[in-house]
Amino acid sequence: MKFLNARYFYAVLRIISGLLFACHGAQKLFGAFGGHAMTEGLMMVAGSIEFFGGLMIALGLWAGIAAFIASGEMAVAYFTAHFPSGPIPIENHGELAVVYCFLFLYIASVGSGSFSLERAIWRRSERVPAHHEATSGMAG
Repeated sequence: MKFLNARYFYAVLRIISGLLFACHGAQKLFGAFGGHAMTEGLMMVAGSIEFFGGLMIALGLWAGIAAFIASGEMAVAYFTAHFPSGPIPIENHGELAVVYCFLFLYIASVGSGSFSLERAIWRRSERVPAHHEATSGMAG
């Protein structure tokens, strides 16, 4: 559809997923949103990656790097917390970890995108996936 611009939708995807991921981190770090503050061990590390990485993804500030780290964290979370209960994500309740893992891997491949703090500050050129060019008529 010509009237749909992939850059706008990518920005919305990046912002919403980053903010939701930051909320998971806020649960672990601050006990917000019905969570419990966990101030030791790997949960502190996970909470920091989720909170600060989620904010960086949402704001579009080094979103590619933050998303790559977040993707790795979600892979580790899946294999340490969910996979021991069985290999099928829907059965071991790991589907959110899998979705976040691959979503952040995609964001890592695209970067911060058009509507980002990184682009506004440094005027960096945008890495546009080929399918964005084909569907929205964008030029790199």
